[in-house]
Amino acid sequence: MKNTVLKNQHSHWEKTFADYNDMFGEEPSEPARNAVDFFKKNGVNKILELGGGQGRDTIYFARNGFHISVLDYTDAGIEAIKRKAEFLGLSHLITAIRHDVRSPLPFENGIFDAGFSHMLYCMAFTTQELQFLSSEIRRVLKLNGVNIYTVRNTNDKHYGTGILRGEDMYEVNGFIVHFFNREKITLLANGYAIDEIGEFEEGDLPRKLFQVISRRT
Repeated sequence: MKNTVLKNQHSHWEKTFADYNDMFGEEPSEPARNAVDFFKKNGVNKILELGGGQGRDTIYFARNGFHISVLDYTDAGIEAIKRKAEFLGLSHLITAIRHDVRSPLPFENGIFDAGFSHMLYCMAFTTQELQFLSSEIRRVLKLNGVNIYTVRNTNDKHYGTGILRGEDMYEVNGFIVHFFNREKITLLANGYAIDEIGEFEEGDLPRKLFQVISRRT
């Protein structure tokens, strides 16, 4: 039953993106803005973005001259990214692929300078699936390649509310969120050195998040 509930999130997100253009707005997220500064200072050129949604961060990366391969598991999200990229003349910098990250990433080993994801890890993934994803990101990063990701944390006001779906996952208004503590970040850091775990807030609630910067060892 639990696995069925988690898997049904795909159709929920597909419908949401199809019904709402620019659900999260057109402006890039704060983590993406911070990541661009970090990437420029560290000589990053080729980025893997996971869970690109409708492309607000993808477009921002491309506008700053980075080459991005972006994955999302909704057709609506990928179509939106491709449409925006073509309209803005950025298609040569963006490769958008529909893919479920619970499956092996569709790339060769060691080809990306950096990985980025904003709140992908706190979707409806089990801890085992997150460990697999972390290992796959490590596989496609270059040695010392950086992975930046954000997750909602257990200080968030929504933590412990709604329907418990197991493993610190709660369903609120149809969306399942996996909330993180620092121990879970450490658990996922197998094969990485953690450079930084920062805390920030986003949105009107506000959501409380961790931003993790780690490097492939």
